[in-house]
Amino acid sequence: MDTAAASLLPPAAAKPRGVLSPLHVSRSGLVPRQRSLLAVRCAHFRAPPPPPPLPRADSDDAAAKAHPRLRLRLLAEEFRALPSDADRARRLLSLAAALPRLPEPDRAQGNRVMGCVARVWLVARCNAATGWRMRFAADSDSDLSRGYCACLVAALDGAKPEDVLAVDPADPDLAPLGAGITAARSRASTWHNVLVGMQKRARTAIAAREGRHPGKPFPSLVIARDGAVRAQGSYAEAQAMFLSPDESKISGLVNTLKEKKIGVVAHFYMDPEVQGILTAAKKQWPHIQISDSLIMADSAVKMAEAGCDYITVLGVDFMSENVRAILDQEGFNKVVVYRMSSEPIGCSLADAASSCEYTHFLREASRCYPSLHVIYINTSLETKAHAHELVPTITCTSSNVVPTILQAFAQIPDLNVWYGPDSYMGANIADLFQRMATMSDEEIAKIHPDHNRKSISSLLPHLHYYQGGNCMVHDMFGHEVVGKIKEQYCDAFLTAHFEVPGEMFSLAMEAKRRAMGVVGSTQNILDFIKDHLMGALDRNVDEHLQFVLGTESGMITSIVAAVQELFDLYSSQERANIEVEIVFPVSSDAISKTSNGSHNVGSSMGTDLDNLTIVPGVSSGEGCSIHGGCASCPYMKMNTLGSLLKICHQLPDKNNKLSVYQANRFNVKTPLGKSVAEVGCEPILHMRHFQETKRLPHKLVHQVVHGNGDELS
Repeated sequence: MDTAAASLLPPAAAKPRGVLSPLHVSRSGLVPRQRSLLAVRCAHFRAPPPPPPLPRADSDDAAAKAHPRLRLRLLAEEFRALPSDADRARRLLSLAAALPRLPEPDRAQGNRVMGCVARVWLVARCNAATGWRMRFAADSDSDLSRGYCACLVAALDGAKPEDVLAVDPADPDLAPLGAGITAARSRASTWHNVLVGMQKRARTAIAAREGRHPGKPFPSLVIARDGAVRAQGSYAEAQAMFLSPDESKISGLVNTLKEKKIGVVAHFYMDPEVQGILTAAKKQWPHIQISDSLIMADSAVKMAEAGCDYITVLGVDFMSENVRAILDQEGFNKVVVYRMSSEPIGCSLADAASSCEYTHFLREASRCYPSLHVIYINTSLETKAHAHELVPTITCTSSNVVPTILQAFAQIPDLNVWYGPDSYMGANIADLFQRMATMSDEEIAKIHPDHNRKSISSLLPHLHYYQGGNCMVHDMFGHEVVGKIKEQYCDAFLTAHFEVPGEMFSLAMEAKRRAMGVVGSTQNILDFIKDHLMGALDRNVDEHLQFVLGTESGMITSIVAAVQELFDLYSSQERANIEVEIVFPVSSDAISKTSNGSHNVGSSMGTDLDNLTIVPGVSSGEGCSIHGGCASCPYMKMNTLGSLLKICHQLPDKNNKLSVYQANRFNVKTPLGKSVAEVGCEPILHMRHFQETKRLPHKLVHQVVHGNGDELS
């Protein structure tokens, strides 16, 4: 009996000296003497008669002939009727004892179910010999997990594949099974994850029965325990080429950066060649930072404080603008900021926020009192300034947008919140709040202590989001990609940026509910992968962790570096065979159109993007498959290693040859005659205050309640 199960049973009588505690668990499992103690221990409390075994789907029992959903509901009702967690634990343990053990060959890595705290194995057969019925067997090294496996095997073994797929893991009638036992929530994920594994095998069986061949897998990179990387697919091979950069290029760059005191801030979505060299160079020159857009400006300030005379920004233009403005705010006016192209480095989201349609959206907000505008940080400084003069504005990121909005509703009565410009993120936020409205008050309080079901339901009509903007990269994660993930990767860990379309968001949220997914920022995605790898390293058993990367593929360099670093950190322990696989989803279109489909309400994104010739697909050497490309931002790829070296080598710029590369410093005025830089920075400073205090600043609240024109003295 595992520790989680033992903790649910009533305490035993005092044990004689020299007898092992029944709660003692070794890494290799329970010693034989503990199993015999369980029977003695159970005799100290009154228990109901042993329940009858569960009817299997292939038996003659009338309940067994019912639809699998009905069998599971009957089982859930049985668990619901039991008076206590201890009774439910005993029922699971009795089912576990009756479940046949898998033979050792079937307890193989290829049959492991990902996402379970304990080791769980699932085997399935479905062919003409089984009458095209699913034949399941499962096992676990945890007794409670075996109990959950027994429930599913009893209900679904012998069922038609279509009937297995018809079971909804989110069915509220199955809550007593899916929610788990109070003191053993970690084991309850087994129920969801084994069910998802069964459904994946059911899809495979249907394809085999219909004579359909499974599609080619997405390309991926696999990082082994010794740090070695193997690529699967042409795009992955192209990425892997730059993970071990040329030492002469690294040393040449480092020497130049040190000599001229140059700091480098780069976004996660950089070209893999650039990221590979910067990641290696950072070990020799600390003033290099690869991060999301929020941390870039903070890092630039720290570099300036450390004595850097120049900051090079590898990102899109709004990022270099923000770095320039924040350095000026912090008094580092003499530190020169350079971007990597003499041409504009645009962004589809930033373009959407500078449109006439977005101004109309803000004017509508200004007529609705009281209103707060929450603007995504991926917008220009000029946009932030003009918006803030129309409607009191606070900046947000994909990682803090939800707590920002929830705090605003909690702190300002009768508030209206207007979010933009990312229509997918806006729809996903609304979806998330609708999900929260069905949660218990206790669950909601864990997300935000000042909210409950009533407050969440009341804020829904007051949340507005712009419907004419999206990220051209994350737009790729639509119906086609989601369909393939459901079919081939439903049992993998699923990561998704908050900017993805609703189908991908819902899929990731379902995975998150069973501890198999994350929705958030690029940093959230990186942390999720690291956390699960650390858990596997702590368990130190053979595992293959597979993650679907639901964001720009440029993140892979930082992910590989983080994984290799963790493997090195745990190198002193006895090595289990642990691998991490990062999967790159593929779209049939190498890059999406700029229209937004059903989400498009008067979008203004018919810009120069319509004539874009840079397509990350096979034709440009970056292809994932013969049909299309991976999620790759062409704007970010304008930041090349050649541009970085060119700028660094020409510093200091005595002849002013690099003026076209300098980041914009806004000396222009807003419509109200104020400095664009000053007004545009204020929403960012409001966000920084919120991050530090978890409350909106008093000045912003005053602006919302009394209007921007009535400033605090």
